[in-house]
Amino acid sequence: MAISPSRVFAALLPAGDIYRDENEPGMGGHTVTVQRTQNSAREVQVTGSAEVSCPADRATVSVSFKNSKESVNDVTNSISRRVEYILQTLRQHHVKGEELTVTRHIYRADDLYHMEALVMVVFSDFGQMERVCIVLLEKLDKSVCVSTPHFYHSEECLGLLRRSVCVAAVENARLKASEMSSMLGQTLGHPLLVREEEATERDGGREGGEGVHRPSISATSRVFVTFNLRHKDRTRKKI
Repeated sequence: MAISPSRVFAALLPAGDIYRDENEPGMGGHTVTVQRTQNSAREVQVTGSAEVSCPADRATVSVSFKNSKESVNDVTNSISRRVEYILQTLRQHHVKGEELTVTRHIYRADDLYHMEALVMVVFSDFGQMERVCIVLLEKLDKSVCVSTPHFYHSEECLGLLRRSVCVAAVENARLKASEMSSMLGQTLGHPLLVREEEATERDGGREGGEGVHRPSISATSRVFVTFNLRHKDRTRKKI
């Protein structure tokens, strides 16, 4: 995953204890407020943003083939032998049973029985995927059709992406608040409130060199965080 750093622009306004950030490109403005509450606590309120991109972590490849015979048994046996060879090849390359599905369809036309079969395989190891496709194309040649990979993001990958970008936005907010509190002669305390205000996802383009390119997704997050402030202890203990 790639994390894009956020940029912070701060300007001091002459009145009050309020500091306002200038606009961050594409993310809107931010307000940093240092205020004294009724119980004399000091707080700093900041927003932080981040962008994280992640390439697809899954791909499906389909292997399709068909045959025609004068009897149901003949066409079934012919297709079954082809299916078994493909499954054996997949097992030899450590493809697990739950990562593949096999479907067959038989029909009769022009006094012949026709059967079509499709083997669908899900890969998370793209090197493994490439090796399997090469073997099938070399051994079975034109008798089968091996599709180009269809890449996608698994739910686990998307969940990790969403958590990562939110955590990165909170960290950017913390760094911003730390710099502001230091400028004000304060020490940043613990967070009092953390709220994600905006979360978006968009197509992040494609990654890879020549040949197959993996699509990626870019996620952005903007959070609002309130920290408490503590006065710096300017006294030093004598040794």
